[in-house]
Amino acid sequence: MKKFDKERVLLAVAGPVIALAVAFALSSVVLIASGKNPVEPYTLMFEQASFSDIQVLIINQASMYYIAALAVAIGFRMNLFNIGVDGQYQLAAMMAAIVGAHADLPAVIQVPLLLLTALLTGAFWSGIAGVLKVTRGVSEVVATIMLNAIATSVIAYLWLPDVFGVKVGNNNTTGEMHESGWIPGIDMGDAGEIYGLVILAVLLGIGYWVVLNRTRFGFDLRASGASESAAAASGVDPKRMVLTAMLISGGIAGLAGLPILMGDTHTYSLNFPTGIGFLGIGIALLGRNSPVGIAFAALLWAWLDKASPELDFHDYDKEIAVIMQGLIVLSVVVSYEAVREWGLRRQQRRVGAELAAGHVLGADNNTKEVAGR
Repeated sequence: MKKFDKERVLLAVAGPVIALAVAFALSSVVLIASGKNPVEPYTLMFEQASFSDIQVLIINQASMYYIAALAVAIGFRMNLFNIGVDGQYQLAAMMAAIVGAHADLPAVIQVPLLLLTALLTGAFWSGIAGVLKVTRGVSEVVATIMLNAIATSVIAYLWLPDVFGVKVGNNNTTGEMHESGWIPGIDMGDAGEIYGLVILAVLLGIGYWVVLNRTRFGFDLRASGASESAAAASGVDPKRMVLTAMLISGGIAGLAGLPILMGDTHTYSLNFPTGIGFLGIGIALLGRNSPVGIAFAALLWAWLDKASPELDFHDYDKEIAVIMQGLIVLSVVVSYEAVREWGLRRQQRRVGAELAAGHVLGADNNTKEVAGR
């Protein structure tokens, strides 16, 4: 491996490692300040990860986190901040649940129909922000935040009994989906079932890597994110790329809630998971927009979520996991910037050394030429 490649790998690994180390250290400081053992909570959570039922829960949760983080990462690659993933996946999951409850088709048609419904809903919702950005210059951050709020209101409206809502006790639901739209899980015995759509998360990760690194579209996307003016000079339409990136990001975001919807709950209710889109931002940052890095980050986040409840039984607050997640996000931002500055300084020193060596070599050649005369 070339020296440059080794340095690039080092820079890619250094950021997450530093961020995790700092987050764990600061979390330990919080525990010490509250008069608690700074090591035992981590030991307890690591022990939980050895139980098969917790492992199933972690994988299931990570599948949703992974899809949401991929949606965020696509925006990041285009230098866009799609903070509306949360609203996009919730609205998409509800629309899929409504279609699944009212359409009863053969499974070979029903399942693709629900997937397409979620994908198109998410793409449509993010596409609004994309259109506003390319036509009116509205920041996608502002637009997607507002769209999150609007999505919440739309969901509340659709829950009305006169619209698509079905009241089950005190819970608002969309009614149970027909079984033809259920995705069977992978039976793990007493440990439970792994969502069948975990496979979808894997396929999306592979597709993400192939498209970004092995296609012309992926090159144009990364080039436009790095420099719109340079991309435009090479014949790429920056506005078209912005809109396309927002549509793809929203489409993938729309799929984030389907593993649990089609594999477990089979309805969209008040108990449906929320906040996955916002967690996806931290996971994408920690994973550095790499499909493999995001997978590890999603598993880490899911482990913190599913292993932390055990802390309540040992006189520890499970919120320490939430504190750690927040510290990881803060540490990621700081450590990545520090690593970037360090990389730039190393590159400048290397270029300076190469120029100096070239100057000395040129001077030696001139001396020999004069001596030869």
